[in-house]
Amino acid sequence: MIGTVYKSTGSWYTVKAGDGQFYECRIKGKFRIKGIKSTNPVAVGDQVHFELEDKGEQNVGVIHSIVDRKNYIIRKSVNLSKQTHIIAANLDQVFLLITLNNPTTYTIFIDRFLVTAEAYDIPVVLVFNKIDTYSEEEIDEIKFLAALYRDIGYTCVGISAKTGKNVDKIKEMMIGKTSMFSGHSGVGKSTLINAIEPNLEIKTAEISQQHLQGQHTTTFAEMFDLSFGARIIDTPGIKGFGIVDMEREEIGDYFPEFFNLKHTCKFNNCIHLDEPKCGVKEALEEGKVSWSRYRSYLQMISGEEENYRMDAYGEKK
Repeated sequence: MIGTVYKSTGSWYTVKAGDGQFYECRIKGKFRIKGIKSTNPVAVGDQVHFELEDKGEQNVGVIHSIVDRKNYIIRKSVNLSKQTHIIAANLDQVFLLITLNNPTTYTIFIDRFLVTAEAYDIPVVLVFNKIDTYSEEEIDEIKFLAALYRDIGYTCVGISAKTGKNVDKIKEMMIGKTSMFSGHSGVGKSTLINAIEPNLEIKTAEISQQHLQGQHTTTFAEMFDLSFGARIIDTPGIKGFGIVDMEREEIGDYFPEFFNLKHTCKFNNCIHLDEPKCGVKEALEEGKVSWSRYRSYLQMISGEEENYRMDAYGEKK
């Protein structure tokens, strides 16, 4: 039988077969996919081949292989730096929720996420949430950030999941697609999903005032079928985003504005550091490339994973 993984709890996988029936499945023995050393060899969104176990139990099966993925979002595991974690597979798009404060989403986090999505050819929509809570000055900051990313080519939407402002825009963009919602804990993923499809009743929690970070309300990634012909993958909030399996020389290609200037560099293998006649550095000095994006790029090519987390959160995570 063949089906799609809707939920993963680490040892058990909820799989929806072609007939609409759900099965609880596990994987047998060691399960490796083409050399990917992942903490979760099977991810939500995967299409899998499975067989029913003949033990008298209904709807229980064993996964024995995975259909080739069209894409996936992957990051370094939080506690096992040499291993990776596949957040979800076979996505049509990702909505990355961003908040200016409570909690703060830093541009380095946004840029790391975007670089990974570019590498796996996954469109990202930047969703600036909680716009009903900001002062005029903060709204100006949101507008500045949105303009920065729109100029690069990303779709940006300002919303309020609580008041419903522009939620319909998000809904329209989801029709007929499998979308993943991601972002830090507390940015309002669950509230937005409830606004889009109230009968799901996803759990929400208040921001921790002590640390101004969200409480983890989603423990495992899970996919839901929505009433308007869409599928959504809700994911646990993530703190840091370590990039995976990228050569230093290729990271610049996943910054679209750098890639578009590559032909203006004197050297084909220019990595936009100290090389003479670098088109990216010239554009930077002329204000045509954002300094925040360039700083993110420098951190990525220098491999400053720990410093990134320390800069963003004031302490190592």
